[in-house]
Amino acid sequence: MIEAAMIWNEPNNKSHWDMGLDPDWALFARTVTLAGQAIRAANPAVTRVLGGMSPIDPQWLRRMEGHGALDHVDVVAVHGFPLDWNLWPIHAWPDKIAEIEAVTQLPIWATEVGVGSFGAEEVQVFGLKRTAELLLGRVPRVFWYSLFDLPMAWGAETRHREAEGSSYYRHFYMGLIREDGTPKPALEEYERVASEMGLMQWFHFEDPRLADAVAWMKRLGTRRLRTGLSWADSFRPDATDWFDRQMEALAPFDVTLTFCFTPDHLGIEPHHTSPAREPERFADFCAWAIDRYAPAAIPTTVAAVSSQVLA
Repeated sequence: MIEAAMIWNEPNNKSHWDMGLDPDWALFARTVTLAGQAIRAANPAVTRVLGGMSPIDPQWLRRMEGHGALDHVDVVAVHGFPLDWNLWPIHAWPDKIAEIEAVTQLPIWATEVGVGSFGAEEVQVFGLKRTAELLLGRVPRVFWYSLFDLPMAWGAETRHREAEGSSYYRHFYMGLIREDGTPKPALEEYERVASEMGLMQWFHFEDPRLADAVAWMKRLGTRRLRTGLSWADSFRPDATDWFDRQMEALAPFDVTLTFCFTPDHLGIEPHHTSPAREPERFADFCAWAIDRYAPAAIPTTVAAVSSQVLA
């Protein structure tokens, strides 16, 4: 079941939205507004989530409020990786949540939290346990990033890649399961909280790990999953067939579905981080996906009238 739709991913992270093309955030705010309206029209029961902030930045959220974007979402999301990329300690998680609570009345979800095993797998065990202690019960939704390590051959979605040094290579060690399919020690720690802490797992186009991911999540007792459908991928041949298979496989879980990534031919510049020339096209994609994978239920009164007419 799809319980929520997230509008973009880490927009204030320059690896995911080209701030140079949108310096006052007006284009992103319009993108959020149109997408939020489209999702609400397609199914009012789906929770609309503002794509997770990374870094956690109350001033950026005030900017979104000033543009009116927060009127079209139901939840604000944050992402944090204090032992890998952020410049604050893991024990500051409650303070980071409080910073956002101070500037909005909207609920706050932690839709990506994680600690990698780049330096030592024991660090990941500690990080998962401490993150769970600090966030479970503090916010309504927490999603651990991620189930699987990113295969080295696939490459990470960052602007400067290897030039980032260890910051780049850490992307490949965030999973609870190694690239070869063997579990890391932190998997056992996650299993203890799997009913409360969801998983965040991206699936690439035609991802061969999909069936294994479903099997692992069922075995672990995971209830909630955050993943995504790529707007850019929607223009690939047979994209709908892949989307259908992905969403059918994930049906047993409560899914937060993220919509992001600009197709090259629709961006101001030909890159997935570029703002779209026509954000209405992005909103159309969001509406299409919700209508296909989370269609609004027919109200009981409407169903009753329809039955009488057909009779």
